[in-house]
Amino acid sequence: MRKIFWLIVLVVIGGLAWIRLAPSDPGVWHVDPKVSADQDLAHGVRRRVPGDDAMIAMLHRIILETPRTEVLAGSPDDGRVTYLTRSQWMGFPDYTTVQLDDGFIEIYARQRFGQSDMGTNKARVDGWLGRLNTVE
Repeated sequence: MRKIFWLIVLVVIGGLAWIRLAPSDPGVWHVDPKVSADQDLAHGVRRRVPGDDAMIAMLHRIILETPRTEVLAGSPDDGRVTYLTRSQWMGFPDYTTVQLDDGFIEIYARQRFGQSDMGTNKARVDGWLGRLNTVE
């Protein structure tokens, strides 16, 4: 019985370590967001707002002010940036791709693990856009 307990503990610790330490391959996550309309999804959110180079630069600064957020790939000068944001306690990774395309800023935020992000990406992206609208 004691061995089973320790085996379960090791499996849980291993799973948590994998979530926090799993590599983030830009080839998988730094892709065209393909946003044609606003969508609230179980695993994330898509948003499409009018924008230009100056707005994507402002949005980039706003996003980088978010705790536990860093650039995974790209830059505003490239026209596409993918950010990695980790949850505070468990370190769950969320990926957000922001792209300037034909006068629109397209944003696709999604989780990596699990079935539902419980609205985390929606709240984060809508907060960024709210801040962007107050700066304009």
